[in-house]
Amino acid sequence: MSSVAVLTQESFNEHRSGLMPEQASPSGAEDEDALPTYKDAFPPLPEKASSPDGVQEVSNAWTSKMRPLKSSVITQVFHVPLEERKYKDINQFGEGDQAKVCVDIMHKTGAHLELSMAKDQGLSIMVSGKLDAVMKARKEIVSRLQTQASATVAIPKEHHRFVIGKNGEKLQELELKTATKIQIPRPDDSSNHIKISGTKEGLEKAKHEILLISAEQDKRAVERLSIDKVYHPFIAGASNKLVNELMQETGARISIPPPSVNKTEIVITGEKEQVALAVSMIKKIFEEKANSYTVSSVLAPAWLHRFIIGKKGQNLAKITQQMPKVHIEFTEGDDKITLEGPTKDLQMVQSQIEAIVSDLMNRMDYAEISVDPKFHRHLIGKGGANINRIKDQYKVSVRIPPDNEKSNLIRIEGDPQGVQEAKKELLELASRMENERTKDMIIEQRFHRAIIGQKGEKIKEVRDKFPEVIINFPDPAQKSDIVQLRGPRTEVEKCSKFMQKVVAEMVENSYSVSVPIFKQFHKNIIGKGGANIKKIREETNTKIDLPAENSNSEMIIITGKKANVEAARNRILAIQKELANITEMEVSIPSKLHNSLIGSKGRFVRSIMEECTGVHIHFPTEGSGIDTVTIRGPAEEVEKAKRQLLSLAEEKQTKSFTVELRAKPEYHKFLIGKGGCNIRKVRDSTGARIIFPTAEDKDQELITVVGTEEAVHEAQKELDSLIKSLDNIVEDQMTVDPKHHRYFVARRGQVLRDLADEYGGVMVSFPRTGTQSERVTLKGAKDCVEAAKKRMLEIIEDLDSQVTMECIIPQKFHRSIMGPKGTRIQQITREHNVQIKFPEREDLQGGVFHFNSPPPDAPIQENGEPNGEVKDLADPAAPKKCDIIILSGRKEKCEAAVEALKALVPVSIEVEVPFELHRYIIGQKGSGIRKMMDEFEVNIQVPAPELQSDVISVTGLASHLDRAKEGLLDRVKELQAEQEDRALRSFKLTITVDPKYHPKIIGRKGAIITQIRTEHDVNIQFPEKNDENQDQITITGYEQNAMAARDAIQAIVDELEEMISEDITLDSRVHARIIGARGKGIRKIMDEFKVDLRFPQSGAADPNLVTVTGRPELVDEAIDHLLNLEEEYMADVVENESKMVYMKPSGTASSAGAAEEHRGPSKGFVVREAPWTTPNEAPDMSSAEDFPSFGAPVAAKASPWGPKRF
Repeated sequence: MSSVAVLTQESFNEHRSGLMPEQASPSGAEDEDALPTYKDAFPPLPEKASSPDGVQEVSNAWTSKMRPLKSSVITQVFHVPLEERKYKDINQFGEGDQAKVCVDIMHKTGAHLELSMAKDQGLSIMVSGKLDAVMKARKEIVSRLQTQASATVAIPKEHHRFVIGKNGEKLQELELKTATKIQIPRPDDSSNHIKISGTKEGLEKAKHEILLISAEQDKRAVERLSIDKVYHPFIAGASNKLVNELMQETGARISIPPPSVNKTEIVITGEKEQVALAVSMIKKIFEEKANSYTVSSVLAPAWLHRFIIGKKGQNLAKITQQMPKVHIEFTEGDDKITLEGPTKDLQMVQSQIEAIVSDLMNRMDYAEISVDPKFHRHLIGKGGANINRIKDQYKVSVRIPPDNEKSNLIRIEGDPQGVQEAKKELLELASRMENERTKDMIIEQRFHRAIIGQKGEKIKEVRDKFPEVIINFPDPAQKSDIVQLRGPRTEVEKCSKFMQKVVAEMVENSYSVSVPIFKQFHKNIIGKGGANIKKIREETNTKIDLPAENSNSEMIIITGKKANVEAARNRILAIQKELANITEMEVSIPSKLHNSLIGSKGRFVRSIMEECTGVHIHFPTEGSGIDTVTIRGPAEEVEKAKRQLLSLAEEKQTKSFTVELRAKPEYHKFLIGKGGCNIRKVRDSTGARIIFPTAEDKDQELITVVGTEEAVHEAQKELDSLIKSLDNIVEDQMTVDPKHHRYFVARRGQVLRDLADEYGGVMVSFPRTGTQSERVTLKGAKDCVEAAKKRMLEIIEDLDSQVTMECIIPQKFHRSIMGPKGTRIQQITREHNVQIKFPEREDLQGGVFHFNSPPPDAPIQENGEPNGEVKDLADPAAPKKCDIIILSGRKEKCEAAVEALKALVPVSIEVEVPFELHRYIIGQKGSGIRKMMDEFEVNIQVPAPELQSDVISVTGLASHLDRAKEGLLDRVKELQAEQEDRALRSFKLTITVDPKYHPKIIGRKGAIITQIRTEHDVNIQFPEKNDENQDQITITGYEQNAMAARDAIQAIVDELEEMISEDITLDSRVHARIIGARGKGIRKIMDEFKVDLRFPQSGAADPNLVTVTGRPELVDEAIDHLLNLEEEYMADVVENESKMVYMKPSGTASSAGAAEEHRGPSKGFVVREAPWTTPNEAPDMSSAEDFPSFGAPVAAKASPWGPKRF
């Protein structure tokens, strides 16, 4: 139910009269006397007492209103007679239960209690504290220290609620005041008896109070009048004025239900005489109004109601202002309007509303269309864009039901033609949406990020290509592969095909292969500075990932298109094959056995690869059905691996048996033996395969034995006996010459750590440094100790048979021999088991003298004789100390290491390269020559430019020089070919073009000239601003391409010369509409008619002048189109301007002026004798007091606000 509240003319006049000033008195002096003085309005603060004793007190407006402060703590004394005492034992006064009760009361209430015994053996209790605490304590004292009595009092049931009071406040107050407990029967209990318990005195007080409340209520009465709700406003009056007057006059309380509450009952309460008087007065008002009041209704469709009411109630306000006593009520969803009011006024209002309804029915229409609710939000558009456009365009009202209604009915109201057009457009939109399709594409989530692109640039391109299709990707957290496409059926299909193509390309480019490459060859595949790997990546267009240096993995992963990946794989394998004697063999093993041969987490196949050093075994993908297994590695090891793999396969085909053993991890190396000799012995004797855990396995103690049942049991026995013997800890001693001690304990005992790792954790203890003892202690498993002892004796024998050998290599080659981070020298040391020591570098600047020159402190020679004596100089043929490399180890090993070192000495060759190509070989900032040096692992020396030499020196290992020379000569051929091509590309051509056409040739943001440059592969230069020849355009490139580019430019110029320019006058008020948002409108016109439009800039002499440039026939068409647009837009401009006139608040000013004239000028808040009131005269400009000079002393000026207090 909805209603319209009406402000009547009488109530408005009454309201305004309350705001009107009282009639001015005839005398202005009387008005002025009536004004308050400044001191009355703002009383001064009290001054300090002037009397010497300081007793004087100033009485003023501030002090007169001050009330004395009262203490918040009170003290009361309560007396409990002897006969009413609960605890009467005099001997226990201050002790026992009575004392405990008092302490409990003090804790509970916060009041302080003091007990004393009166002469009559009564109890006096003094209670101190805040009023609330004292009253609570009193109640507790009465209930707990005084004997309780009970009584009942009977009052009418309807009076009980007055005893209880609001929220029980009255009852609590009574109980505190009388120190009793009052029990009132529940509302559903018919009893009218109230039970009171407490002291006799309290009982009497409580009974008295309850009876007083009841007696007071007996004097009161309640009357309920049922009067139709339409008459309630007349009884209440404007702003409840009439009902308030009735209540003041009668003294009764009148309660009229508010308009929102659907009740007709008016309740009158008060004393009987007052209620009777109020009832008679209300009935009188009702009878008067009932005789002169009518209720009627006008039939009007519910959809017309808001048009009848008008915008912000304007239409209805006109009617109600004329007939303020008529109440008009509209009910939502009801096809009628209810009218209530005086009969005569109501008939006039009814005729007016019927006329409005008839007019609206003739010129308004409505239509309803049914659209699936799921399309409603699309019809509304983002931020209501679609529906607002339809409303504005067709001047209609469209009601789309909210989602919670789940209705498919859309209602359109307005002008009949507009309604039909809006209905047609909405149905078309709905039909288009029904034609929409949602398609789910299955795209692996790993491709989603690549499709979207970094910062979404790739998916933006797809969305720009298919703007009508909405593409939704799932949240990454959902781990979903479903990508949803939604839009018109054809567009969705096109977008789907495009996305499938993109995904197919990604799938093709994501083909991945793992290539096992020996760890020692990874650096050769990478090349110097990454040259090799970079070249393979660029030439095969693949992604190649190598494992980290500290990783044990040997797998290199190649990703890209399948053909490219295979090419990269072959190149990497070729590098490995070139560096080592690697062969590849294929073995046919039934695919059903592959899983059992690989074993859990690859344990079985890994054990074979570990045993056959350097072998990689590759099984086909699971489920492929291929039987071929590939084995790659050194030839001998591949044969060995093949035999073991076939043996294992044969075992699996017959019957395989498995047993698991446990042994401490430190025993594993000893069980395996050096080079796997121990474990091989067990396997050869039993035929079983023994698999030890790898570093990645969780259980490091587990050893697996696989084979036939008999072989496994035999191997198990042998291993058990070995493990038991290892658990048998013994201690042994051996003699080691002290000169060899340093070798064992050097490098933080690295040799001893290696011994412990290899021989089951055996502990070797050498004597302390400084003691000349030869005794060394070994502790561990018996077999381990024996093996370690044997190994130490071998090491000592090697140390005793060591020789020292010199290798003379010039110092300038030392760095090259060492290799990056000493890798080459480390390799020689490992391979030949020798120690190599390089000499200190010779200081050429001074500080270390040369062997063939005298020392710096030698005496001065005269005539070649020092002090008359001649000494032999050092032999110039003798090698320098800085060139001697010292090797230590066995003789045969040292000799082999010397040969290996000499093989690393670089050699030099010379290559003829034309001098003019040197700078191209060097490249920008030396990048070209650096790249070649990294690629071929040589040093390339280009002669200085001033030498004008054609000879380039290449230095490096002999094995690398041929490749480097070939690469250098290939580069020379490339550069010579580039020179020839550069000569052909340097053909220049100039074309003369009027500068006014230059911007057109360049195009918007250089689009046209860029297209010509790209299409013809030429460089086109336009003249600079300060160039003399402003009409010359230079074209550089191949002769044929330059000629074609010239023809293309000439064709543009010819077309431009055919164009004409015409000026037209378009009203500047429509320019913005024609240009459109961000120039969208003007670009559309220019593209459609192939013309150029120039609008005047702000501040132009003629703001209406627009220039149109293009071909004559197109210019004429464009001008006609522009003039049509001007005519259309001007109609809107004129209409908007006319509306703006009506929107100005013209009536407000006149009415405000009339009110102001009636009221008189406002003086604001005025007081007499204020300190700021001064005579109306100009200030004295010559007064030094009013206008003091800077720096001049100024006399203190009395302030109207009184003396300063600081």
